[in-house]
This record gives sequence, C-alpha cells and structure tokens, in this order.
Amino acid sequence: MSYATPSTTSTTALSGYGWTPELEELFAPLAEAGLTPARIARVDRGQCDVVLADPGTGELRTVRTDTRPVGDPDPINCPCTGDWAAVDLAAAPMPTVSALLPRGTAIIRKGAGARSDGQVLAANIDTVLIAVSLAAEPDLGRIERFLALAWESGAEPLVVLTKADLVDDADFVRSDVEEIAPGVTVLVVSAETGEGVDVLRACAPGSTALIGQSGAGKSTLTNALAGTDVMTVQQTRAADEKGRHTTTTRELIPLPGGGVVIDTPGLRGVGLYGGEGLAHAFSDIEELAENCRFHDCGHRSEPGCAVGAALADGTLPLRRMDSYLKLQRENEWIASRSDARLAAERLKKWKTIVKSAGKVRP
Repeated sequence: MSYATPSTTSTTALSGYGWTPELEELFAPLAEAGLTPARIARVDRGQCDVVLADPGTGELRTVRTDTRPVGDPDPINCPCTGDWAAVDLAAAPMPTVSALLPRGTAIIRKGAGARSDGQVLAANIDTVLIAVSLAAEPDLGRIERFLALAWESGAEPLVVLTKADLVDDADFVRSDVEEIAPGVTVLVVSAETGEGVDVLRACAPGSTALIGQSGAGKSTLTNALAGTDVMTVQQTRAADEKGRHTTTTRELIPLPGGGVVIDTPGLRGVGLYGGEGLAHAFSDIEELAENCRFHDCGHRSEPGCAVGAALADGTLPLRRMDSYLKLQRENEWIASRSDARLAAERLKKWKTIVKSAGKVRP
C-alpha cells in the first residue's frame, strides 16, 4: 500500500498536539521521502503508539509502530513520550519510526542507582506541572529538587498544591512554597470541588507534563484538565497519605480545547542530571552570591560573603542553603561521572577502530 505525502490539511490536524510551522519546515525533507509526522503518545519496549493525521483523510488516528530502527545505546536518545517522529506507514510487517525530530525541551533525570546516564521523562513540553499534595505536610526540599529538574528541561515550571479540600491552611502553605520558588506560579487546586481548575487550565496551555510523588493527585489533575475520566485514580493510604502507582507508564492525553498533558508515574527518587536548572531554582542565592567580595566565594567563612550575611540575619533560611549545597554536590558528582563514562566510551570506540585497522593491514 502506498501513502501520499502529508498535506497541509493533514498536518494542520496535529496543531492541537503542538505541531507548528517551524516543525513543518523542519520536517519538509522527511515528508519528501514519503514519511508522515506523528507525536509519540506512549512507549513500550521496542514499540510505541503515535498520533498522526491520516495522509488520505486528514483525520487523526493512533498507530502502533516499531521503534527499533531508532534505538540507541544511550537511553536519552531513545524514543520518549512527547517526541515528534517521522513514521514510515508503508513499512512491513508494521509501520516504523524512521527518525526523531530534535527536541525543543526534555525532562531528564539521573538514572537509578549509581549509573550516570539519564532518563527522559517527557519531551517537547511547554510546562512542567509539579503536583504536591496538601494532604500531608509538603517537603520543601523535595519541591526544590523538582523545581531544579523542571527548570533544566527548558520548559516553564508550575507548582500545583492539590487536594485543597482536605485542609484549612492551603494559603499559608502556598506562601511557604512561593518563598522557595522564585519566579514560579504556585496554585492551590481541588479537583474534588473544582477550586482553581479553570486557573490551572489557563496557566498550562500547549503541552504540559505532570511530575510528582505517587499520591500527589497527578492522574486526578489529568482527568480534571481533560474533562473526563481518562486516567484511573486510586485512593492514598490513610496511614501515611502515600499513594499507589496508579500511572505505570508515561502517556500523552489530548485536551478538549487543544493542547496535551503527559501524565507520568510517581517519582520516588528525583536525581538531577546537571545543567543550569539548579541556578534557576535557587536564583535568590545566585543573586546574593553576585554581591560576594570574591567571585569564587565558597559561602562558608570568606570575608565579605553576601550569602553568609543573609544567613546570619535570617533573610536566607539555613534549610534552603543546605538544600542548595546538597543539590550542588549532586550536580558536581553527576558531571564527573558523566565525563568519566564518556571518556571510557571514547576509549572503547578508539580501541575498536585500532583493532579493525590491524585486521585489514596487508
């Protein structure tokens, strides 16, 4: 079966999923090769579901595809929910993802354990929605970690305090969170009563990824944004307010008024993967540091340290400074491990080249 080159009508149908004229221009050479643009909605091992506009009818449909041709030893380069893909619909025995378009943004966390590679949680998103349940006392240090992760993605962070109907001090908690989230909007929302949901929709246009711990209400928020029960919701444990992993995979859900939301499984560990996200999340400390007498000030006992002065007079809480230093050490560790891993991979590649060259010598 042959398929026509995607028309303007068919690709326009993807605009609600985030397709833009810039992506259209970038995709042009792939369209000339007979490939069809699609957005990855769900990834399984070796396969994924993609949403595309049928080249014949222009109507959106979901297609199961083979992703093995774009597999990569580095998990960061593998297909991820939210990626834009070029699909060969005529491939046999099933449609195939032939290429991935460059990502505009991506949420990347450190891999589990002592590994220094990264894991992409969602790609090509405009907003990272950090869901925090008010049913238990929020962990400010964990929120700071999520904020650093969100800023590093290149998207705009948004903190949403969920389950507001269960507490009486939501506004006080919001004030505490706003103090540790400079430049970030913090919303109080109850999906149960509808409080704040309309404001949330207005604050999260385009493509939004939800991250947070299990039980934070991400799936409930997804249902509220979608206007229907698209995700299964389970109750948290009354004993400790911890949730079960209702969402087990990252899934892209279209929204009624346009745009999409990517619901992600609850994150137990949030390892940072380096970069400038930490500087954004702690911009207040970074700004203080600019006024230190020495440009390489360690903010410990150096004379003329503006950060130390702020700690002394209480304008900078010691807890926040400790959190900043802890995450800074993590970033330095991942950078050193990544450099070592890349150096080892380069050496292994070079040894393979030398060995191959020796085999072909006369």
